Amino acid sequence: MALTAGSMNHFPYAYSTAATWRDAVRECVHDLATGASRATLGFVYATDAFARHFSEIVEHLRDDTGIAHWIGTVGVGIVATGREFLDQPALATMLAEIPEAAFRILPNLCNLNDVLQHAEDFRLGAEPAWFGVVHGDPRNPLIGELIEHVAARTGTGFLVGGLTSSRDKCPQAADQVVEGGLSGVLFSAQVGIATRLTQGVSPLGPRHRITQAERNVIRALDGRAPLEVLREDIGEVLYAQLQRLGGYLFVGLPTPDSDTDDYLVRHIVGVDPDSKLIAVGDYVEAGQPLMFCRRDGHSATEDMQRMLDALKAGLPGAPRGALYFSCLGRGTSLFGEPDAELGMIRQSLGDIPLVGFYANGEISRNRLYGYTGVLTVFT
Repeated sequence: MALTAGSMNHFPYAYSTAATWRDAVRECVHDLATGASRATLGFVYATDAFARHFSEIVEHLRDDTGIAHWIGTVGVGIVATGREFLDQPALATMLAEIPEAAFRILPNLCNLNDVLQHAEDFRLGAEPAWFGVVHGDPRNPLIGELIEHVAARTGTGFLVGGLTSSRDKCPQAADQVVEGGLSGVLFSAQVGIATRLTQGVSPLGPRHRITQAERNVIRALDGRAPLEVLREDIGEVLYAQLQRLGGYLFVGLPTPDSDTDDYLVRHIVGVDPDSKLIAVGDYVEAGQPLMFCRRDGHSATEDMQRMLDALKAGLPGAPRGALYFSCLGRGTSLFGEPDAELGMIRQSLGDIPLVGFYANGEISRNRLYGYTGVLTVFT
């Protein structure tokens, strides 16, 4: 089954749930045909059922549409307007009509030397690139640093995207199909883009200050034993069930240079009832702010609507197309029913073309997040 957008102002898009990659490509190409002549850039997302054939998928899309430039990746799940597809064969594509001088494919960058060697790829004419859509390989231990360094070379310091999620190969498309690094597309300020992030958790109590830490172990919080502070924030009932709250209780590490209430969500990976210490899934240091957070569908729904309202209010024009990168821990498992977050986007912004995938880490600005959804709209 495939579906395309009907408005002349919309980016053409199509998705398919055909059982084979060849049939999925054929359906998408057929339904993209009316808009392919004007398009210059393609986005492609496939479920990992097609991971081993991602190179063939991109090659056939390029040859059959005549569009030379494609970016995308693979996910355990992918999304298209109003729909999510998990644990099944599926392919989603979208074509963007953007002046070729206003974008540049970012080649695969596997280490910081690659970033330095490709300095010219961060420019569009005489100006630095303004904004980027990128995909990364979660197996690369430098991926967080690569995101920071690439973002720093854009005019806004802003990237969006996600890390490939796959039970098989981890390919990304950046004209060619690559693995192992960070790749995507960079845009000039000529391209109208708006983006927002929604958190999958909400704070349980006030913001605290880490006053003593060693690597990922918090030894003092506000000058007190961390478990005592946690106990006050979550109450006696939840504290009595502490060992059972692994999927509900997290820490949020506020981002210091953000103009919104963004924070990085990290797991609580261990507690020591005797010394009252807490270990978290990231390195922390004294002076860093921290909040305890909860993860549930109600909190995620409220924050999703807040994000959508803010994004819609700030749009400079009618949406032409959108990209959505959501965490693997969201979707039906968080919202309680299929297509819930995609339905909220559709209700708020209308029946606009949208493609994306469920990521193994989401990219917004210059950071790697977890449990978030990152929505980017082209206007």
